[in-house]
Amino acid sequence: MCGIAGILGRGDAVSLQIVGAMTRAIAYRGPDDEGVWLDREAGISFGHRRLAIIDVSAAGHQPMQSPSGRYVITFNGEIYNYEALRSDLATAGHNVEWRGHSDTEVLLAGFEFWGVKATLQRAFGMFAFALWDKQERTLTLARDRLGEKPLYYGRANDRSGTFLFASELKSLRQHPEFEPEIDREALGQFVRYLDVPAPASIYRRVSKLLPGAMLTVREGAEPVVEPYWSGAEVARRGVASPLELGPREATDLLEQTLERAVGRQMVSDVPLGAFLSGGVDSSTVVAVMQKISARPVKTFTIGFHEEGYNEAEHAKAVAQHLGTDHTELYLTGEQAMDVIPSLPAMYDEPFADPSQIPTHLVATLARRDVTVSLSGDGGDELFGGYERYRLASGMWDRMAAVPMPLRIGAGRILSRVPASAWTRLAGAAEPFVPRSARVSRLGDKVHKGVRMLSSTSLERVYEHLLTQWDDPTEVVVGLGAKPSQPKADDIGLAGVEWMMARDMLGYLPDDILAKVDRAAMAVSLETRVPLLDPEVVELAWRLPLDLKIREGTTKWILRQVLYRHVPPALIERPKMGFGIPLGAWLRGPLRGWAEELIDERLLTAEGYFHPVAVRGAWEGLLKGDPRQELRIWTILMFQSWLREQQAPARAAEPRRAAS
Repeated sequence: MCGIAGILGRGDAVSLQIVGAMTRAIAYRGPDDEGVWLDREAGISFGHRRLAIIDVSAAGHQPMQSPSGRYVITFNGEIYNYEALRSDLATAGHNVEWRGHSDTEVLLAGFEFWGVKATLQRAFGMFAFALWDKQERTLTLARDRLGEKPLYYGRANDRSGTFLFASELKSLRQHPEFEPEIDREALGQFVRYLDVPAPASIYRRVSKLLPGAMLTVREGAEPVVEPYWSGAEVARRGVASPLELGPREATDLLEQTLERAVGRQMVSDVPLGAFLSGGVDSSTVVAVMQKISARPVKTFTIGFHEEGYNEAEHAKAVAQHLGTDHTELYLTGEQAMDVIPSLPAMYDEPFADPSQIPTHLVATLARRDVTVSLSGDGGDELFGGYERYRLASGMWDRMAAVPMPLRIGAGRILSRVPASAWTRLAGAAEPFVPRSARVSRLGDKVHKGVRMLSSTSLERVYEHLLTQWDDPTEVVVGLGAKPSQPKADDIGLAGVEWMMARDMLGYLPDDILAKVDRAAMAVSLETRVPLLDPEVVELAWRLPLDLKIREGTTKWILRQVLYRHVPPALIERPKMGFGIPLGAWLRGPLRGWAEELIDERLLTAEGYFHPVAVRGAWEGLLKGDPRQELRIWTILMFQSWLREQQAPARAAEPRRAAS
């Protein structure tokens, strides 16, 4: 796991000093070593910061040249099957005098023997890299299949031909020619989705390389992007040709596949552990780790004292049953809020999923004892885990037969009941409702569901569930027409499987994986995601939907694997997520900080948001409307990010009210 940066251009735009500054800006991504490389005649320069995981010796130093000297690479990530690739090269007769045993060296040898695209199709891993081909004088950028590792690229400004790339935007800002200019269309997407969806970035002229893609560029030419792997195609192919297996055989196959995936990702020359929330996904990963490990796995969780936001007791029970070496830390709200000033620099691009805070805190806890931590991300997207899948499809089935005027009237009635009243009603009914059917924070979900009643398709219903400001033109100044909605035929699937594929291709890399990467790399912790192993992904899409969502139970087949190791009673409870009491914080100890960032005069002077819309949402939040919490959080996260870009020394910090 590392940080990379580079320049393709001419003259003074390309230098060791500049690329060194670009990589030093992300030194926390690789505190163990640094390296720079320059070919002045070709106008190319690479920088690298190393977090040593595999082959911690000097033989793993980067930028690294291939055995013949044709290729130079700066590589971020891990190739989990590198030993198998090394064996395949030997079997094929490609003899290499290995300098060490790093995965990067094996990757370079594969490029020389199989070619770049063919090697990527063989490699199982998480990565982002830049490769210079001295023979063809081309620069290639590539990103892993599902977007675990980030990679930005673009021109320094509208007049310059200088091409830049880096793991994070802050590296690009170190180049003297780079002119940061906020893209208002990207800002509109941010207030809709809490993140900036790829391929856009918050800056004009800068893009994110899409997952599963490779980009090729020559000096002075426009980049050419092509996929080497397609998640949409994997999903379509899997749904079209499902496995004909009974539940027991399918569970056996999934467990065997998970064992291979987890085993590949447990290879490390440094201490390794896992995040454990006590939910299905992380508990399954840890259970498999413990099954194949010769010693107790190190597991980590954080807890909060606030009721409804604490899963630490569940994680502890799972850890005790599995016999892991478990560490837990209970945090106060004050400790969690202390993270907020560092969020703009940590995420580097506006990002507003509030679970960014506890994710960073658990990464900080794990980093005390390990350098690598496995996580359970990806289970919801691959195995139908989100409640919104059932909610959206169920509501659309009922809504489609109801005339639109009646739907709108029903929405008005439901919205008049405060969210807190719905939640109290759910609490009162809990003793009479089966545990599997209970819904946490019912009020928030009811109010969110009201927005769907005017939808004209299942896809639009689902978009309502994913968005905050449905129409960003209401709040962002200078936007064009309201963005069009995605269509089911963009992926070639329908119904729940369309929703799952949409999340795998968008929500997963843009939100979940970006959140984990930035939160962990800020403390120099490598995170790995076994459920996103290509073999697991291919199998998941070939499993029939009724093995994923069965009789109202989500992730049914993943649960069957888990229940071979952990009693259902330790797992079966309403899904909580990884949240914080955001509304209470904003109405209380963070109110002064928020008021400063959304001051009407400030908003008017900056010209990015319509003050009336922002202040209206703020007033609603102060009155207890839960629909406004994430809306306001998106504005606050952009405002705090903007302030850090403009004047880092004067960045606004949360001022908590005196107790």
